[in-house]
Amino acid sequence: MNNNFSDMDRVNRIWRHPVYQEHYKKIQELESERIFCRHTPEHFLDVARLMYIYALEEHLELPKELIYAAALLHDIGRAQQYQYNIPHDIAGVEIAREILTDLHFTEQEKELILSSIGHHRKGDSCSTLAALLYKADKQSRNCFLCSAASECYWSDDKKNMKIEY
Repeated sequence: MNNNFSDMDRVNRIWRHPVYQEHYKKIQELESERIFCRHTPEHFLDVARLMYIYALEEHLELPKELIYAAALLHDIGRAQQYQYNIPHDIAGVEIAREILTDLHFTEQEKELILSSIGHHRKGDSCSTLAALLYKADKQSRNCFLCSAASECYWSDDKKNMKIEY
């Protein structure tokens, strides 16, 4: 971790970054009428918190800052998917690369976060961080509360139809 910053300073800088805010606001605009799960700060933070819990329970040596950075950035490519049919994991890697570079993440940190974003839909664990992101992203959804669950494209075995984490 870069010792010039407090524990979560760069995560807060991600949130405030103009490129992040531009893409985030576009996602909110494009999802305003969406009946399915939306990609809100609540989703990003639910994913981060679940990832952190999993890391603690599994006694993993992953910095909290990297966990939260990956979670905050994992769906940032959604607007590109909606507008240009670019898979959001692919678009998200490019958007996140610019943000992480601006915020002085090291090459090693960037590679870990970017590979996690790029693999968060596949479930093929290229790293421990990617495996945590995949699991937390799926478990963060409360399908049992969703009024649109019957119309959702997720298969029944992927839907979270009971309280668990």
